Amino acid sequence: MQIGIVAQQDNPRAASLAGDIQDAVDVSVIVDETTAGALDTTGIAVEEMSQCDLVVSIGGDGTFLYAARWIGSTPIMGVNLGEVGFLNATAPENAVSTVKRAIENHESGDSTIRTLDIPRLSATGDGWTLPPALNEIAVMGSHRGPDGGLTIEVRVDGSLYTGGHADGVLVATPAGSTAYNLSEGGPLIHPGVSGMVLNEMCARDGMPPLVIDPDAVVSVRADDASSVIAVSDGRIHQEIDPPAVITVSADAPPVRIAGPEIDFFTALGKLD
Repeated sequence: MQIGIVAQQDNPRAASLAGDIQDAVDVSVIVDETTAGALDTTGIAVEEMSQCDLVVSIGGDGTFLYAARWIGSTPIMGVNLGEVGFLNATAPENAVSTVKRAIENHESGDSTIRTLDIPRLSATGDGWTLPPALNEIAVMGSHRGPDGGLTIEVRVDGSLYTGGHADGVLVATPAGSTAYNLSEGGPLIHPGVSGMVLNEMCARDGMPPLVIDPDAVVSVRADDASSVIAVSDGRIHQEIDPPAVITVSADAPPVRIAGPEIDFFTALGKLD
């Protein structure tokens, strides 16, 4: 068995915990290149960890999203060093014992791996595709505010949902309902509910946020802006010359999560 560890950058506690896990187990453990520098060992690029049997993310939800973006179908275990932790179910004090249990189960043929019912989102346009998003895809103008935004026309499975001027539009998974979508006034969705959220951002005469079928295909026609930006999970940007049509659907492979169940309501109680 081989385990990869991705620790939050510039966080000595995360690097130290990565070292504790590495020292405590008797299987092959590799760490990301930045963490390797802190531990004075050899590391690999996160993209190469898709060949591991398990990846452990140590940090907040941002670290989890970063690791999940590159590891494909490799199971991921989130160790929570953040404040809320909707994606990280393992407490730091339980990290070593939880990883050991995963190793024991793997060696005995009994798996703790479960597949989330929450899909990841893909976004495509003319000649480009963004990496899959676990939280949301955002389509927006190059800047927000009175002199920014863009003109949008949003369709769900070909049927017109809304149109007009807005700062942008979000398509979010249930996992992403607690992130950017929530800050834009969208609803929370329990992770056990299958669906996606369609939410305009500061729209003029816009429609309320809408929960849609997870198999729906959303198309966003973007115009009337100097440039348009499609963003995957707030990190990966694709700049587009308008007019353009961006298609968003939940056809990317889901993330596989190892470890204990995520306590949604406990995490929810930490929101301010």
